[in-house]
Amino acid sequence: MSEKHYKNIKEVSELLNIKEHVIRHWDSIDPKTNKIRIQGLSIRSKGGTRYFGKENIKKLEKLKNLLFENGKHNYSLDLANKILTTNNSLNKNINIKSEKSTNNTRSAPNLNLLNSVINKLKKLDNL
Repeated sequence: MSEKHYKNIKEVSELLNIKEHVIRHWDSIDPKTNKIRIQGLSIRSKGGTRYFGKENIKKLEKLKNLLFENGKHNYSLDLANKILTTNNSLNKNINIKSEKSTNNTRSAPNLNLLNSVINKLKKLDNL
């Protein structure tokens, strides 16, 4: 039997041990800003049904870990969202810089610094 590419909210809720209403809240529109609270948590059908791919599930898991590490509420939803988006943009920037530095021998000393930053970000990703 082949594994489904997308899961529904009930399957994701059971997989990550997050209540469905919490996932809906994170993926809903904030009435104050009229924007989705956390971008990229789900894919919606024309009828509005939420579906979750592998990347969406990874993002939900990272968000859960940021918010509820060690059974405590660590960050606000807004701060956790900023951390997630900052880590994603840092990863993209570091990959671009490391590609440039491998082509340029003068920036070799900075490569060690970049590698240490990449390792620290990977540790954050594993939270």
